[in-house]
Amino acid sequence: MDATIGATGAEKAPVHLWVVGTLSLLWNAFGCFDFVMTNVRDAAYLADLPPDMIDYIDGFPAWAVIAWAMGVGFGLLGSILLFGRSLYAAYAFAFSVLGLAGTQLYQFGEGTPRGMDTPANWGMTALIWVIALALLFYALRMRARGVLR
Repeated sequence: MDATIGATGAEKAPVHLWVVGTLSLLWNAFGCFDFVMTNVRDAAYLADLPPDMIDYIDGFPAWAVIAWAMGVGFGLLGSILLFGRSLYAAYAFAFSVLGLAGTQLYQFGEGTPRGMDTPANWGMTALIWVIALALLFYALRMRARGVLR
């Protein structure tokens, strides 16, 4: 019997699907956690942020908050859908990238507080983009290979 075929005759998911799914679930769950804790204004979570950063977050228009929620929420949904081997994972990751783009559009258009203009912040922004796009392309590749149905 072929190692990629399970006992039921259905193609088994490759091991990397579970690895990517688990890592993406952890990454996107933290993104959702950050969104929730920031937007409920958890004092302990926000304690290390400077006042100008809190003011900046408070100034987000509703559409930017919605874009942020869309980015992290659809990212988490995409990770969950990977585990279910659903072709909708690719759509969820695409909407996540759109949400990220909306958030970034606001941040770059409005300008960020001086304290955020650091190499670490730019590196984190780049890392978020790389991971979001990598997850989208991964899901598209798995869909094209028939792993996601």
